[in-house]
Amino acid sequence: MSAPSRKTKLLRVFAALVFLAPAAFAAPAVDAKFVDVWSRMDEFNAWRGVRKADAPREFRHQKNEDLDGLVGSFMEANQNTGLIVLKGDALLAERYQYGRTPEHRLASASVAKTVLAMLVGIALHEKKISSIDDLASRYVSDLKGHPYGETSIRHLLTMSSGIAVESENRLIVNTLRQKTQGGADTVLEWKREAPAGTRFRYNSADSEVLGLVLFHATRTPVATYLSEKIWQPMGAEANATWLVDKGGFETGFCCINARLRDYARFGMLLANYGRLDGRQIIPEAWVKAATTAEAPHLAVGTATPNNGYGYQTWLTHKTEPRFAALGLHGQAIFVDPASKLVVVHAAAWTDGNDRAARGRQFKLFEEILSKVQSS
Repeated sequence: MSAPSRKTKLLRVFAALVFLAPAAFAAPAVDAKFVDVWSRMDEFNAWRGVRKADAPREFRHQKNEDLDGLVGSFMEANQNTGLIVLKGDALLAERYQYGRTPEHRLASASVAKTVLAMLVGIALHEKKISSIDDLASRYVSDLKGHPYGETSIRHLLTMSSGIAVESENRLIVNTLRQKTQGGADTVLEWKREAPAGTRFRYNSADSEVLGLVLFHATRTPVATYLSEKIWQPMGAEANATWLVDKGGFETGFCCINARLRDYARFGMLLANYGRLDGRQIIPEAWVKAATTAEAPHLAVGTATPNNGYGYQTWLTHKTEPRFAALGLHGQAIFVDPASKLVVVHAAAWTDGNDRAARGRQFKLFEEILSKVQSS
């Protein structure tokens, strides 16, 4: 098929602007520069590519007027750049604003942590990781003698390392800003303050080390492993990128850049416990373990007042197997395996940790779930 002409491309842009204009004028004020940068993170940072599928897996478009109103009202009141509602393979709603379109690669922030956890499960299944009770130093020799080297993969997965939480900005400076040589050098400043496995403490450095473990265990760049094991098998429609540090190691704690529809495809893969079209892409037992609290300190209401924690994945309900991948400034993938519902947010919150805005995302998910269950 030949490439679209310049006239065709302009018509597509015009159509997108016409479609998006009402929401864009009604939406709350937002930092336009922030919106722009978070749609082009791989133009300002080093990255490695994630390859799309040869044949993308298509969605069915299914009109739902009740959801249209609900989603439209939410977009008008919140700093979302995009929002998708998916049930099974049916795309029930897809909205963008602030000039974003389906073609933009949107930053994942810490949503990448959940992607990383699924790759660890695949590596375990392939016996490239012997056990999640192995210490990190078994795979990352540069961490021998360091507190992180003496921490198990299990405790990295569950944010139970006992390592003191340093400033998130320090990790960003050490990795994306390339103030260290990369790899293990990015976390050498971190110190232990509690025994591993005794408490939950959200610590992005745990994820950074987990990414290094995965790289050394598989002897494959993490972005390449993602391409081969998840992105292509799930039918991704577009190439993605994963930012890297000075040494060329992917930032395990963040920084995938992808189309919103491909985040939705990943969410649906998790809703199906790793299975798609008869093929088990991620081991079912792993997805279930990753979305379950395996220790009392990880339970919903104990890990945090409202949520629990699995393997780099938030648990969002005390009795139902609902979970989420959450990221700074409002990025989110909410999943309910029982109903096969996935709701994906890309956002540009002014306050990166806006609790009220996150609460509205949770409320929207429950409202959508109620509508799809009753329809």
